[in-house]
Amino acid sequence: MTNIRKAVLPVAGLGTRVLPATKSVPKEMLPVFDRPAIQYAVNEALEAGIEHFVFVTGRNKGAIEDHFDRAYELEASLHEKNKTNILRELEAERPPAGSMSFVRQQAPLGLGHAVWCARDVIGNEPFAILLPDVIVKAAPSCLAQMAAIHAEKGGNIIAVEAVPWEKVDQYGIVAPESQDGRTVRMSGMVEKPSRDKAPSNLSITGRYILQPEIFDLLAQQSKGAGGEIQLTDAMASLMKQQDFFALEYEGESFDCGSKQGYLRAFLQFALDHDEEGSASLVTLRGVMEENGV
Repeated sequence: MTNIRKAVLPVAGLGTRVLPATKSVPKEMLPVFDRPAIQYAVNEALEAGIEHFVFVTGRNKGAIEDHFDRAYELEASLHEKNKTNILRELEAERPPAGSMSFVRQQAPLGLGHAVWCARDVIGNEPFAILLPDVIVKAAPSCLAQMAAIHAEKGGNIIAVEAVPWEKVDQYGIVAPESQDGRTVRMSGMVEKPSRDKAPSNLSITGRYILQPEIFDLLAQQSKGAGGEIQLTDAMASLMKQQDFFALEYEGESFDCGSKQGYLRAFLQFALDHDEEGSASLVTLRGVMEENGV
């Protein structure tokens, strides 16, 4: 099986669910405790062996490119002040030169169109897609778990997690055909089904490994829901030609595209921080006591 070397990160969205915070700051750059949300997705992908990242951007997203570049003045200042620990941390999270590409979507035509914009950089090989406003806390990383299944089975892989049955109408849900442990062979997908019509309670998380044939389908894809080119429509067409598997990964996702999801992620990563976790817990308890909780 071909290793997954490249990943697409669609970052052109406006972040309207978390306005006004995202009026001038990309939603992907909102800090989740001590680093921006986008860094968690990149770290997840690096753990899975990704060698090249394709960011599909839009207007006012330059901060993302700057974040992954060298900051000479900052690094020189840290070196001069002998702040070696934070300097090493910045250097460790800086990607190798030439490992990132930035392409413009230019118009808000949907997730499918954003993925299609990366076609020339991806080429004719399977690739990963990570939606950066979803942070997945998992060890090994969610994408690393998916890459292992892809190495074993090939085809297309979608990360899923079980949600309460009473909430299936809030998610895209996969239709299982058969199951082998945590790996489900899929027969279809349903967008936000009612509980009585849901084929399962396995929701699509925002992590995909897809074969390059998806690009031809996206090029021919007509506009779907919301007047946008939908990735799920193209995947449904590809499913008629190739194997699709859903991996019920081991871990937990956080939807940072919503205010409450962002707050939950911020708190969880603060509490789990190696150095600041204990202090974060004390702070949180203090705030709760002050508010009579």
